[in-house]
This record gives sequence, C-alpha cells and structure tokens, in this order.
Amino acid sequence: MSITLPEIEQFLQQTGLEYEVWPCDPQLADTARFCEHYGVALENSANAILVRSKTGMEKYALCVLLATHRLNTNHTVRKKLGARKVSFASAEQTRELTGMEIGGVTPLCLPANLAVWVDAAVMDREYVVLGGGNRSSKIKADPQILLQQANVEVVPDLAKQV
Repeated sequence: MSITLPEIEQFLQQTGLEYEVWPCDPQLADTARFCEHYGVALENSANAILVRSKTGMEKYALCVLLATHRLNTNHTVRKKLGARKVSFASAEQTRELTGMEIGGVTPLCLPANLAVWVDAAVMDREYVVLGGGNRSSKIKADPQILLQQANVEVVPDLAKQV
C-alpha cells in the first residue's frame, strides 16, 4: 500500500524512472525540519511554492526550487506571470488549486491548467526530494521525473542561491 496519493503512485510507476516514497511524520513535513530530522541535504530537497498575481487578471503558477534557493519573485516570476506584482498564494489558495496542504505539495499530478515552473538548478541534481502530495510522505526521484508532465517548464534564474 502506498503512502502517497494513488494517482501520484500510478504516475511514478508509469514514468519508468527510479523513485522512492518515504514516510514522513506530518509534524516534520516542512522542508527545514524534514531535512534536519531525516538527514536529507537541503541541496537535494525541492520546495513547491504556489505564486499568484496581485494585480490584473488572477494567475497562478507552481514554482519548484531547491531548498537552498530563494524564489526570484520580483524579476523572473513577476515577468513570467505577466503581472506588476506577485505574491505567495495563501495556504487556503494552495489547498484549493492543488488539493494539497503546504508541506506536502508535490509538482506531480497537478491540474493541467496550472503551470509548473522548475528552476534550472533543480535539474542539475542527481536526485531531489519532493512533497508526496500529503504531509505524511516525501518522494525521492531523479529530477527528470518532473519533465514527464505536459505543463512543466524549466526556467533559468527562477530562483537564486541563498
């Protein structure tokens, strides 16, 4: 029995790429706590952050970046979203658009109308640890798994190393 969502498990299997689904204490699902407790290097852990336009037409995108990086919201994200101002989506907006709780959001199996932008640095890692679609699992996989979806785009300078 899988500890991630059935549709995510099915997607992972269909890619043919190697992956592992790890159990996670929901109290430790936030990236920094997870990495510290489970001994995972921050540079191999990826955050999935939903951003939204604050001005003009409402637009959203899910950004995937390494935990050692900070999202380039004022430049790359703002321009790519086509908005004068952008912000992080609220926990409620994240839940509504992804069906997932913060700390468990995965860039896999999202609605087709939600753009997924992956910082280029993520693709340089041997593996990344992603949210498992819930706060009780994480997924260790080759970053190429992200490209197995139609709505994913690798974006240079989406994030900057901190």
